[in-house]
Amino acid sequence: MLDIAEELNRWVEQGRDFAVATVVATNGSAPRQPGAALAVDTDGTAIGSVSGGCVEGAVYELCQEALETGEPVLERFGYSDEDAFAVGLTCGGIIDILVTPVRTSTPGSARDSGSAGDPVDSTADTLAAALAAAARGEAAAVARIIDGPAELLGRALLVRLDGSHTGTLGGHPALDHTAVEQTRALLDAGRTTTIEIGADGSRCGQPVVLLVESSVPAPRMIVFGAIDFASALVRVGKFLNYHVTVCDARPVFATRTRFPDADDIVVDWPHRYLDSQDLDSRTVLCVLTHDAKFDVPLLERALKLPVAYVGAMGSRRTHLDRLQRLRDVGLTELELNRLRSPIGLDLGARTPEETALSIAAEIVANRRGGTGVPLTGAHTPIHHDGGRTVGRIGSVA
Repeated sequence: MLDIAEELNRWVEQGRDFAVATVVATNGSAPRQPGAALAVDTDGTAIGSVSGGCVEGAVYELCQEALETGEPVLERFGYSDEDAFAVGLTCGGIIDILVTPVRTSTPGSARDSGSAGDPVDSTADTLAAALAAAARGEAAAVARIIDGPAELLGRALLVRLDGSHTGTLGGHPALDHTAVEQTRALLDAGRTTTIEIGADGSRCGQPVVLLVESSVPAPRMIVFGAIDFASALVRVGKFLNYHVTVCDARPVFATRTRFPDADDIVVDWPHRYLDSQDLDSRTVLCVLTHDAKFDVPLLERALKLPVAYVGAMGSRRTHLDRLQRLRDVGLTELELNRLRSPIGLDLGARTPEETALSIAAEIVANRRGGTGVPLTGAHTPIHHDGGRTVGRIGSVA
C-alpha cells in the first residue's frame, strides 16, 4: 500500500472514499511482492497494481464490493483456483490479497468493521496517517492483521522509528505492545514481511499474522564525476527511485544546467564529501571520475563502508593500475573484491545512455540477487528475493 502513498494521500486530503487491495503473501512465480497495492475510489478511478495485469479486473471488482459493504476481505488467486485462467493468473503463482475500505469523506467518522473504540483508533484513520507519513518521506511502518480472529481482519498499527504508534490491533493489550516492538525492528531494517505472534502478544495461543510494510526514505545514489556519462546515470537513477547526488570538485562541470534531474549537486573533493556523509546499507556509489587523484582517496574510503554497491569506471588497464594503487594505500584483497570495475554489465554499451543502463542493470542484479544472464534458455528464477524478506502465510483461506 505504501508504494502508492503519494496518490492515496491526495485522495485522503480530498475526502475521497476508496478501497485498497494489498498483496499480503505470495507463492511461486507471482509478479508482485507483498506490499504492492491497487486502489479504487467511489468514482471507479484505479491506481497501482497487484499483479502486473494478471488479476487486476477481479481485484478491481473486490474493491468496489468492499466500498459498498464497508467490510475488509481476504482473497486468494492462483493456479489452485478453478477459475485461475478466468481471472488471468496464468503465471503459475499464488497471491493473497487483502482489500480494505477506507472512508475519509466524513472526517473522524471512519471505523473499521467490528471497531467500537474511539475514531482515532479506527483502521481508516490509522491508514490515512500511514499514507501521510510515507508521502512526506518519513520512516514509518504499518502493521495489519491478515490472518487471525475474523473481527480483527485488517486492523492496523502505524509505528515510527522512535517507537511511537497510532492505532490499535484491537485484541489483547499485549498484542499491540509486541506488534509495535517487532514492527519497529523491521522498520529499522527497511523490511516488508509477514510475522506471526499470539493474539495475547506471545508466541503461544491463537496466532495472529501481520503484514508489516516499511516505508523509508529513498535509497541514495552518489555519482562522483560530473561527466556526460554521469548525466545519463542520474536520469536512470531517478527512474529507479534513488535520491541522486552528483559530486565533483570542479565547479564549472558540477552545475544545475548540466544535471537538472539530480536531487543534489555538490562541489567538493569526492573523498572529503564522502567523509561527511552518514550512509546506510542501501547506498550505491558510482565513481566516474576516471582520475587517480580523485579515485584512489575516494575508493580507499568507499570500500570500507557498509554500502550496497561500489563501482568505478575505467578500462581494464585502468582497473589494474587502480587496484595496485589501492593496495599501496593498505586496502585488503577482501575490500578490493567489493569493487565493481570496470563498472556495469557487459551489454556492449557505447553511448552514455547505454552505459548508464549497464551500470543500473548491475546495481539491480546486485540488489535483487540476479545473475545478469539472459532469461531465455536459463533455469534461474525470474523473480529473486534479493535479500528483501518476503513472508509466506500458510493458513490464509
